[in-house]
Amino acid sequence: MSRTPPESPESLAPRLPSPLTETADEHFSRHGVRLLLKRDDLIHPELVGNKWRKLVPNLRAAVRAGERTLLTFGGAYSNHLRATAAAGRLLGLSTIGVVRGEELAGRPLNDSLARCAADGMRLHFVTRADYRRRNTPEWTAALRDRFGPFRLIPEGGSNAEAVRGAAELGRELRGAADVVAVACGTGGTLAGLAAGLAGGQRAIGFAALRGGFLTGEVERLQHAAFGGRRGAWTVEDRFHCGGFARTTGALESFARGFEARHGLPGLDRVYVAKMLYGLAALAGEGAFPRGTTLAAVVTG
Repeated sequence: MSRTPPESPESLAPRLPSPLTETADEHFSRHGVRLLLKRDDLIHPELVGNKWRKLVPNLRAAVRAGERTLLTFGGAYSNHLRATAAAGRLLGLSTIGVVRGEELAGRPLNDSLARCAADGMRLHFVTRADYRRRNTPEWTAALRDRFGPFRLIPEGGSNAEAVRGAAELGRELRGAADVVAVACGTGGTLAGLAAGLAGGQRAIGFAALRGGFLTGEVERLQHAAFGGRRGAWTVEDRFHCGGFARTTGALESFARGFEARHGLPGLDRVYVAKMLYGLAALAGEGAFPRGTTLAAVVTG
């Protein structure tokens, strides 16, 4: 790899602020609720949505510090691994992906991991037991012994720098909506979004995973980034549809209908579709007074 200085993330010409479009949809309009879509999926063709919001502060810090290698974590279908690998290729940084599942080593790569490898990411497969140790100092030290110096980016990219980066999303939405909805995996986007909103606005995070752990994680991330809880926010745990990457017939029917009505092919089922499905269900339950404006973040 060339040892020329890495590029700055600003050289990638992101589309910011991302577009905010009104979307007339019967699931909301019949309850007197207005729906806006915050199209973070249009920020950059390869670093879309919350990946841009959360990764760029870490990339900027790495470039400032003269660091040449990024190491991060994810599962076999991790969008975060793909985004980190793409960022490394675009900016001239080396990348290492620690992948959960030692049984995958030596087998043909799935499309997601093949894309990571094509972008130059070195894949390191570990047992699930070892993967659970990823946040311990001892395991991090062992990784540094193995790979040399690197900037560590946590699973999903959620750390204090990422949360402060995601706060810009909230600032872009000030005054635009009463309630802002976003899908949640690790909680970093919700933590930043809520902090960036104006007084009187609130955020709802729709959990894509089972477990009920996100409220505590969002609080932890806000303390790390800002020293305490910021903004008005809640986590909605009812619409994960059985867990990460799980789906149901009702979710599929809703997602296909939404795609057809609004020209959004390939609506992400893991995160975005669940958020929109849950938001429509809340509207149907009367959770939002008539006249409420909702903004739903399309993260990719």
